[in-house]
Amino acid sequence: MIRLNNVSFSFDKGFGLSNINLNLGEGEFAFLIGPTGSGKTTLLRLIYMDLMPDSGQAEVLGHKSPKIKKNTIPYLRRRIGMVFQDYQLLDDRNLFDNVALALHVLGDDTSDIYDRVMEALDDVGLTGKEQHSPSELSGGEQQRACIARAMVKEPELILADEPTGNVDPVAAYELVKLLEEINNEGTAVLMASHNYGLIKGRGHRIIEMQDGSLRRS
Repeated sequence: MIRLNNVSFSFDKGFGLSNINLNLGEGEFAFLIGPTGSGKTTLLRLIYMDLMPDSGQAEVLGHKSPKIKKNTIPYLRRRIGMVFQDYQLLDDRNLFDNVALALHVLGDDTSDIYDRVMEALDDVGLTGKEQHSPSELSGGEQQRACIARAMVKEPELILADEPTGNVDPVAAYELVKLLEEINNEGTAVLMASHNYGLIKGRGHRIIEMQDGSLRRS
């Protein structure tokens, strides 16, 4: 699903990634571990094709970075669910409308949208909260809402960027467990984290980053 071959990328100030080689298979669950500033978010942005390599090639779900056209990238992203640390929920919409937004953008039928959103909210344990605004939800609930928003598109791949960074330890454990349940249904998951204690011993592959390079993959 993901194949990075000798990928390097630098920001204007010089920080970035160097010679990254990484494969993620269909249906796999892997943790991307490393301290803050090690390059985890940059790597996810390259996979999401929000950034393009300076050298090397990123191949994601059959699309190759040197060849993909700009107007094709939105179609690639329809097959990827993104979960962000800072939630990125819209304050002017309730929970239902936040989760439904992606389906409206895709042009899905209204009746189908209702059923899929309610199913997604049920899957993440937020049934009954659909009329709440984001500010009325706890941090853990907001992150569950983000997971619902990601999975409502029925993606083949979920990229989770420090999804447990702003929640308490109990909520963090439950969020990882939820992503594991999604993975058990066949969706590949790549989750970035700096909390090694949270992820060790869970039986998943661990990809370790430091200073823009992979130490273990």
